[in-house]
Amino acid sequence: MHELQPDNSPQEGVVVRKRRKGIYILPNLFTLAALFGGFYAIVMAMNQRFDLAAAGVFVAMVLDSLDGRVARMTNTQSAFGEQMDSLSDMVSFGAAPALIAYEWALRPIGRWGWIAAFVYCSCAALRLARFNVNTSVVDKRYFQGLPSPAAAALVAGYIWLMNDMAQKGYDHAWVMFGVALYAGLTMVTNVPFYSFKDVQMKKSVPFAAIVLIALGIAVINIHPPIVLFGLFVIYSVSGYAVYAWRRTKGQQTSVISTSTDEPDERGLHR
Repeated sequence: MHELQPDNSPQEGVVVRKRRKGIYILPNLFTLAALFGGFYAIVMAMNQRFDLAAAGVFVAMVLDSLDGRVARMTNTQSAFGEQMDSLSDMVSFGAAPALIAYEWALRPIGRWGWIAAFVYCSCAALRLARFNVNTSVVDKRYFQGLPSPAAAALVAGYIWLMNDMAQKGYDHAWVMFGVALYAGLTMVTNVPFYSFKDVQMKKSVPFAAIVLIALGIAVINIHPPIVLFGLFVIYSVSGYAVYAWRRTKGQQTSVISTSTDEPDERGLHR
């Protein structure tokens, strides 16, 4: 006699509820905190507290650099987290720096001011959209164009430095105009910028590396506005130096290796 097997099929009239998909709390907390930093920066700019506005952008940049690493270290990556991160970046590193720059210096020059702010903001959106599309085909060691947090740090860093020197924004309107255009347009170039993604946090490092990190923190604390702005100025031109060096050596300048979307994108990024 065969043993009867239990009938696990849903009975008629019984509603089977699917388990709801949740989201990971830890990495998304960092993303939300970064979003708050950008929102805080906009509010402070509206209140004419440009020092706090610039600080909000830098805090958002630090938190944004942590959420992805935390997700990878805790194995909590998700498609939701990726989309949330992009939306947070658009606020913190796209809209916030553009509005802060406009409120601080660009308003007095009229239409040229809001044009520069809009160019920066739109380039940040284009850069983030391109990053999401090209994630699987870009060399992980480099960014394609200036990353949006570095562009935001360039704009906010200049405002922070001038504000620290008690300079008025309207005296630097055209300089801010140039900085905003440079940062915005560099985001949508194909110039390679080192991503630091090959730095492994889980691997052991020599003792000297920890000493160098401590010295770096000490140097930044000497005068944060000057040091941080100087570092991001160097980084914002480093990509052009890498591009020129590769061109002179006859090496491929594009960070696109292969393409899966359009017929062939490699020839468009040289």
